[in-house]
Amino acid sequence: MPASALSQWFPRRGEIYITKLDKLRPALVISTDVLNQHALDVCIVPITSVEHAAFSLRVPLARHEGGLQLASWAKCDQVTTLEKKLLQYPPLGVVGLDSLLRIEKAIKRALGLP
Repeated sequence: MPASALSQWFPRRGEIYITKLDKLRPALVISTDVLNQHALDVCIVPITSVEHAAFSLRVPLARHEGGLQLASWAKCDQVTTLEKKLLQYPPLGVVGLDSLLRIEKAIKRALGLP
């Protein structure tokens, strides 16, 4: 991508990027596009390929959804912010609306929101 196009890039809600958290791992952008466009950081949900079946705040994501190579789980109990420059461009892909809604619901449960 030309530098001029990259300078106008910003992450979109629902996109998955590789980033370095505790280790290199995919993360889902959950903050709004308006915020993502203008802020220096974004709100993300880390993604793991380690299943915790009894843990209801981990939302399953099918293999290949959002560009994921493995069946994975969104760690909705670990929502955090991250500087946009730490997201590895380009995104792996975008999760489907159904998955995004399930992730939003799990985040609300994790934070005790109605």
